[in-house]
Amino acid sequence: MTLRTSVPQIRQVLTDHKVIAVVGFHHDSMRPAYYVPEYMHRQGYTVIPVNPALAGRGQSYFGHKAVATLAELDVPVDIVDVFRRSDKVHEHLDDILAMTPLPKVVWLQLGIRDDATAQALTARGIDVVQDRCLLADHRALL
Repeated sequence: MTLRTSVPQIRQVLTDHKVIAVVGFHHDSMRPAYYVPEYMHRQGYTVIPVNPALAGRGQSYFGHKAVATLAELDVPVDIVDVFRRSDKVHEHLDDILAMTPLPKVVWLQLGIRDDATAQALTARGIDVVQDRCLLADHRALL
């Protein structure tokens, strides 16, 4: 697959894929790792929080309990949305590649880039979006 950078490509990702796992989800509503997924949920997307610090607490966010890892997901995911620092993205590569089925897209939020991980993902047929805000792109393009 490929890196998705053009407006038509980003629009296609947003219209064709509706299930999002959010790696690095945060419970604080003032943080982007909360309000971006919340916005996407309000737009009709299924949003599943992934954060080991929140898993097992019995709390639900957007109708789903937080899971500790991507391996714990029990539904196919279209987009893995990553809210981790650029130098931490590679730590999730093996988990992403172990998903069954593989996600269609890995989206690295605004300010997050990891070209080596992106290359490894695209080599396995996963599209990658880097350094873009899911919320801002959704508002601008749909």
